[in-house]
Amino acid sequence: MKRKTLAILLTLFLFTGVVGVFSDSGASNNSEVPPAHFSVLEYPLGTSSDKGPATEIPTELPTDSEAPTGDEPAPFVPNNATTQPPEVEPCPQLPTGKTASFSIADVPSYSGSPYVQMNGNMPYFDTATLSSQSMENYSALDELGRCGVVYACIGRDIMPTEERGSIGMVKPSGWHTVRYDDLIADKYLYNRCHLIGYQLTGENANLSNLITGTRYLNIEGMLPFENMTADYVERTGNHVAYRVTPIFEGTNLLATGVLMEAYSVEDRGGGICFCIFAYNVQPGIEIDYATGDSRAAEESSTMVAPVTIPTQPVEDSPSAPPAEGDPVTTDYILNTNTKKFHYLSCSSVSDMKEKNKKEFTGSRDDVISMGYKPCGRCHP
Repeated sequence: MKRKTLAILLTLFLFTGVVGVFSDSGASNNSEVPPAHFSVLEYPLGTSSDKGPATEIPTELPTDSEAPTGDEPAPFVPNNATTQPPEVEPCPQLPTGKTASFSIADVPSYSGSPYVQMNGNMPYFDTATLSSQSMENYSALDELGRCGVVYACIGRDIMPTEERGSIGMVKPSGWHTVRYDDLIADKYLYNRCHLIGYQLTGENANLSNLITGTRYLNIEGMLPFENMTADYVERTGNHVAYRVTPIFEGTNLLATGVLMEAYSVEDRGGGICFCIFAYNVQPGIEIDYATGDSRAAEESSTMVAPVTIPTQPVEDSPSAPPAEGDPVTTDYILNTNTKKFHYLSCSSVSDMKEKNKKEFTGSRDDVISMGYKPCGRCHP
């Protein structure tokens, strides 16, 4: 009896152990073990998966010291990544060509026109090698403080987007603040003339871009060509190679005039092409170009005398501030529709409807006080 009982107990013990082994084995097979590594190619940043957590993609390329070794997976590199900076197109060079062939001796004496065509009205520079990339280049002042050649490839992207600031603090070589009240409509003889007009590159008080020029040179000689170029670029979006060279004879502090050259790039001169010399003269005034001194011409000397104002600055455009208590009067065209005012020579005037056009003579401050704003083309 005792032997039967022991046999039964031993059988039960063995049976229980076997069942436990199988039970543990089944539990192990039903548990999911997370994988040890996930490729970043499988799990980009910001995603999730039932196979594991999201993996962050590196935003910087590894340096040599961070390079993976052994079986470590290589980091993900985007297809557009590069270890070298992208190639940058070099700045276009100044146009080269026949500038040296220009001679002041070839310029005819002033005979009543503010400018004269040179070289068959074709620029001296080589028009076959021009770039359509906007750029600017200004020569350093020489030992006498005089400006040199300035060049720009004019494009919309470098034209000004705001009104011109003050330049009254600049005194270019040969500068004198002097008025001839009965000989010059705007009274002041000299302006601070931008070689490349403000409306083209937005250069304001750039010493390398400002010369002492007569009112006649600034308004009658240079402004029409500056406005024509600005209008063309704004209208077409094309570029214009534009170079201005102030011509100083010997050690003169005042330029005899300026050589202006321009050529539209994309249409190969179809829109803009000119080469002119603008005279730095003022009818009725005799000028000493060595110093900038001046006096009324002999036929006018008995009528008027210059008024020298040593401390009064004058701007280089029609927006020049007048002397206190003695405002400068100018003829303007008002657009009663847009509430803008213009010079009579502004190209915008021809686009106005006659019913919106109104003539006005007075000071700049008078026009502004009437609620008008200056034109963005002629900058009165």
